[in-house]
Amino acid sequence: MSDPNEYPTPRKPRTMLRRILSHHEIATLLLLLHAPIDASAKPEIPMLQEAGLVEPIEIESGGTRFQLTEDGTAVLRGLGIR
Repeated sequence: MSDPNEYPTPRKPRTMLRRILSHHEIATLLLLLHAPIDASAKPEIPMLQEAGLVEPIEIESGGTRFQLTEDGTAVLRGLGIR
């Protein structure tokens, strides 16, 4: 009899999204496609950051803006945008 650890079960591929994005979240990603925005501009930013779709960047004036991550860009690409 062979060792069960000898042939481990293959892992399921990691999915980018664990939930469906709201239309407000998709609209926020579209805004970020063109330029970074202030976190206070859209209430969806924290949820998109938690999902790994946006990331903070420091700006010269000392503030923080948010921009798309590679995963955020991939979501838009999957929707046929960009």
